[in-house]
Amino acid sequence: MDVIVIGAGPAGVLAASRAAELGARTTLVTRDAFGGMAANDGPVPVRTLAHAARLAREARQLPQYGVAVGEPALDYPRLLARVRDVVERVRTHSALRGDLERRGVVLHEHAGAARFVDAHTVACARGPTLAADRILLCTGGTNRELTVPGAALTVSHSHAWRLTAVPPSLLVVGAGATGAQVASIFNALGARVQLFEAGPRILKTEDADVSAAVAAAFRDSGILVREAFGAIERFEAAPGGVRMVFAKDGREDGAEAAAVVAAVGWRADTDGLNLPGAGVELDQRGYVRVDDYLRTTAPHVFAAGDVTGRLMLVPHAVHDGYAAATNAVRGPTVSVLDRLSSPVGSFTDPEYAQVGLTEAQARAGGGGVVVATARFEDVPRPVIDGRPAGFCKLVAARGSRRILGCHIVGERAVELAQLAAVAMAAAAPVDVLARVPLSFPTYANVLGRAAIDAAHQLDAPGLWDTAELAGPTA
Repeated sequence: MDVIVIGAGPAGVLAASRAAELGARTTLVTRDAFGGMAANDGPVPVRTLAHAARLAREARQLPQYGVAVGEPALDYPRLLARVRDVVERVRTHSALRGDLERRGVVLHEHAGAARFVDAHTVACARGPTLAADRILLCTGGTNRELTVPGAALTVSHSHAWRLTAVPPSLLVVGAGATGAQVASIFNALGARVQLFEAGPRILKTEDADVSAAVAAAFRDSGILVREAFGAIERFEAAPGGVRMVFAKDGREDGAEAAAVVAAVGWRADTDGLNLPGAGVELDQRGYVRVDDYLRTTAPHVFAAGDVTGRLMLVPHAVHDGYAAATNAVRGPTVSVLDRLSSPVGSFTDPEYAQVGLTEAQARAGGGGVVVATARFEDVPRPVIDGRPAGFCKLVAARGSRRILGCHIVGERAVELAQLAAVAMAAAAPVDVLARVPLSFPTYANVLGRAAIDAAHQLDAPGLWDTAELAGPTA
């Protein structure tokens, strides 16, 4: 069997590796560089920039610990050089690249845009024309664009990461995960940042308490956060850069900055693919329509990753790539990952993360829930590190005592959510997590404290006095 995989991001690389492992003659084509958005324009470069912001923050904290240093100064070109170095090292030393080579996958990098010539044939703008029995679409996603007058004056988050200097001021439109990261990082690097969200709160997919805490922290750090600001009328050139004109309740207002970043959503990157030529349909949201086995409306074409519009994160793209390739070669045998135990987080300052249901979703489901919240300031490690702001919130079911959701704001939030996700994936009752003797002093103690609180509220059978498991109070 011949298999073509289009796109060399996390989904495509795993799909190609898995198809070859199963014995298919596999070709992987990518428009640009190996690694896709995740390595070249997503988590890897963003996390590198966020680490620089963290180092600057920590440097300013040194005098509190008796370490005398000067005020840190940012050399942005050197930082960008570091970002490029990290991206290149991740791309070239990826274990997945080695897997592809060992399994005989033919890789065509920088092949240009791919398009269906017919149902089984794919032509690349700067590469070969190929035919195969099975084709996997792993082309990822791209930014949604604003359609108001003057939108061409704005840039995407991709352009923001490639600025040659930190702008003196920055206006970010859209306060989802991407917009929040852009605002947080450039604020830490010295820009005056305004963050605009048309909805009633930033981070609208997070638990309401998380949104409120992150918004308050952003404001405390100097970011101007405008929620429910109205509707954008237009963008226009201004002496200092760009002016956004917006209106609410019939009143016109405006805001200016040296640069404007539009982070208003994500769409499937299917431009130029000629999907109708293969019989592949899009759903109502504009993503490739797939079933539970990631099979498209064309039985021989499968899709994985952001192009499907499911939970658009690297770990899920990896799982979907594996599942799609297995199903393409062996037939429909592997269904997609249970999203309920899938952790999601962002490297803002402060970090935030979640897994499972929000409190509102859990309560709406009926059956009764308990909510337990532990604050970072009551656990020694955050106090030791000078990072006492934040909380960990657990939502558990009264009947089964299973953890339904975990929501965290604060230092190491993204790491902590992984622990909760493991417990949820194992269907462990919250009192089982409460009895785990977590190392002390660690950030994990805040999760332990929340679990103990929830277990006591549930009057879990056989639960002894577990207060000591979280360690002494600060």
